[in-house]
Amino acid sequence: MNDEKVKVLLCEDDENLGMLLREYLQTRGYDADLQPDGEAGYKAFTKNKYDLCVLDVMMPKKDGFTLASDIRAINTEVPIIFLTAKSMKEDILQGFKLGADDYLSKPFSMEELLSRIESILRRVRGKKIKDITTFNIGAFVFDSQKQTLEFDGAIR
Repeated sequence: MNDEKVKVLLCEDDENLGMLLREYLQTRGYDADLQPDGEAGYKAFTKNKYDLCVLDVMMPKKDGFTLASDIRAINTEVPIIFLTAKSMKEDILQGFKLGADDYLSKPFSMEELLSRIESILRRVRGKKIKDITTFNIGAFVFDSQKQTLEFDGAIR
């Protein structure tokens, strides 16, 4: 793994919780950018490259669901974790329909959030490595890592 820190967009309107989360992630080696509301979060997202987004659902100016929709309109791949006091089944399902990778209800432990972030990043990084080594050319699929060529699903 390279020495670059993982950049996390953290949108949380509760100032105390936001600062605690930012400091916790920073002590664990993450570059956490705290934004106080959905509008500020969207502006930050359009100006910076983030590896992961942690969004509160209930925020002023723009709620987390709307922010996630706006983020998905310009980036379909960045992982999104919702943090929220809204734990109704309908809210959770709406979060996943908007493209969330995880949904954590408040109150939660910092350790659990960190474990979920690490788990998502492992999957995302593994997918990126696989994508780089696999090339689709018409009906052919060449895997440079395995040194195989597939045609219509059969290895040749």
